[in-house]
Amino acid sequence: MIGLLDAIKIGAGAILGAALISGPAYLYGKSAGKTEAATAALQKSIEIMRERSATDDEISRSDLAGLCRHLGLLEDDQRECVRRLAETHHETGDGGIRRAE
Repeated sequence: MIGLLDAIKIGAGAILGAALISGPAYLYGKSAGKTEAATAALQKSIEIMRERSATDDEISRSDLAGLCRHLGLLEDDQRECVRRLAETHHETGDGGIRRAE
């Protein structure tokens, strides 16, 4: 039979083995979690940038009336918007849209 001292040694060995295994496993899991979160954030950023690019393309192709409609203005406000954009376009010669460089 296993004596009391041998049982204590076996138990202590099992506890020590579990402690040695759990440390690296915890660190691996933490690292994998960070990597997964970073990947998900990057994918979301790419998705948002694609949506914004599509919106920018749609707006760039629009004429003045289409641009004002895209803003969701009421009919009277759309006419005022077109008038102001046309006025700005005439003054600046660049469509009134100044892009940051």
